[in-house]
Amino acid sequence: MIQDFLSAAYLWTKSFHVISMVAWMAGMFYLPRLFVYHCGVERGSAESERFKVMERRLLKQIINPAMVATWCFGLLLVATPGVVDWHAGWWHTKLTAVLAMSAFHGMLTGWTRNFLHDRNVKSHRFYRFANEVPTVLMFIIVIMVIVKPF
Repeated sequence: MIQDFLSAAYLWTKSFHVISMVAWMAGMFYLPRLFVYHCGVERGSAESERFKVMERRLLKQIINPAMVATWCFGLLLVATPGVVDWHAGWWHTKLTAVLAMSAFHGMLTGWTRNFLHDRNVKSHRFYRFANEVPTVLMFIIVIMVIVKPF
């Protein structure tokens, strides 16, 4: 019965999964960029306090809910009969990249907390590099899902 429902709802589930993923990625691209700019302002300044509000709201109101929704819809897709060929290798790579993206999300949460408490010790150059991580992971994830190279 549940498998019939999942099959009938497949296109809706897939659509909401993609929408959630786009929202998650938008936040994952933007938050490290905010950190780059935040590094350039004086601690305790009005600008620093403004960045703290922006970073916290982006994380709590967009990135976190989008990640949860992405995972929920993704798990529903995995549970849908016929969506994943369990003998293919692409889904292992995709899952590994999604787990890495989730770990990076956790790192962003920690860095946001560090900025919030004026404990950041990393440079703007570090955050410029970190800004590239979600892009690389997103490339891997999308290629695995669309091309399914192995």
